[in-house]
Amino acid sequence: MSLEVININKSYDGLKALNNISFKLKKGEIVGFLGPNGAGKSTLMKIITSFINQDSGEVIISSINKDVDTILTKSKIGYLSENNPLYNDMKVVEYLNFISQLYKLKNSKKRILLVSKQIGLEKVMNQEINSLSKGFKQRVGIAAALVHDPEILLLDEPTTGLDPNQLVEIRQLIKEIGKKKIILLSTHIMQEIPKICNRVIVINNGNIVDDKSLNSKEEKIIDFDEYFYSLTK
Repeated sequence: MSLEVININKSYDGLKALNNISFKLKKGEIVGFLGPNGAGKSTLMKIITSFINQDSGEVIISSINKDVDTILTKSKIGYLSENNPLYNDMKVVEYLNFISQLYKLKNSKKRILLVSKQIGLEKVMNQEINSLSKGFKQRVGIAAALVHDPEILLLDEPTTGLDPNQLVEIRQLIKEIGKKKIILLSTHIMQEIPKICNRVIVINNGNIVDDKSLNSKEEKIIDFDEYFYSLTK
């Protein structure tokens, strides 16, 4: 189980969005992908998921080049996009069943039950999604990303717009999931990083400007506002 990004480049109309981006992630890592708006975070996530193509470079998912076997590598990834697109007129159970059908899961009922318990959705499974709070909608999005049991979970701004209680719940949920998977979590909210992640990669103007572990207590208590400002000013 691994995710390797090798010399990824991407430009839009001559404007460089990503410049020789390289890193490798392994099982058990929850990696904060930190950067200001427009730094290239979402662009890289879309490349990893094969939603868009890079101009050059490679993405290797569990030793498989995504451009060689796109279907197989997609099956190893769960993705929650920033805007969390949901079918709001569906019940939660209907939506998760729909997603499981897209993945052609043979044990869909068992898997949906397992994921709903893991994510804490049991009490709302028969509610329409549009009746849920922002926090529960995020849970539904995470459940949809996990229903096919991927090795890698990509979360694009998963805590944006949550109230304080919802923040704590989603953080704990991500940390628990991350024990057995690879999680790449993009955010521009510095305070989220030391509370969730054990590693941080900082990107600015399409370039990686830092990549550091957050495993020690000293590393987790650095002033992230000052740290971030010093790297992106």
